[in-house]
Amino acid sequence: MKTVATFTVNGLPHEIAVEPHQLLIEVLREHLGLTGTKHSCGVGNCGACTVLVDGTPELACLTLAMEVRDKSVLTIEGLAKEGLLHPLQQAFVDYGAIQCGYCTPGMILTGKALLDDNPDPTEHEVREALAGNICRCTGYVKIVEAVLAAAEVMRKGGN
Repeated sequence: MKTVATFTVNGLPHEIAVEPHQLLIEVLREHLGLTGTKHSCGVGNCGACTVLVDGTPELACLTLAMEVRDKSVLTIEGLAKEGLLHPLQQAFVDYGAIQCGYCTPGMILTGKALLDDNPDPTEHEVREALAGNICRCTGYVKIVEAVLAAAEVMRKGGN
């Protein structure tokens, strides 16, 4: 039996009828058309489906849609403001931290949660924060460099 779930996604309120077993990734991709959140392993091993729920990284492939009722969800689509990329998005482009791009949304949102909590992380802290996100294309060096560069931009006042 479907139940109405009310939550905010990327700053916009939504009311969606969901099944008790329906996953957040299904709601985001199929009901809201937010395909930036990637469905990859489906078992919580890769981090490609990472979104922020009330600022905390959550795996959308393991999170029931009902669990985010009355909460705020941020997807990769919600980061850019007024046509301008978020500093993390821009740093990923500038530092070549994007290859196939499949892991990128989860990496960026995990990085955002880290920088929101710790605006001046060490390289080790960045690597620890990203440990749950798998990239099969890069050696992670460029990704870590991008997060550290974005941290510097953000500390200097660049959103």
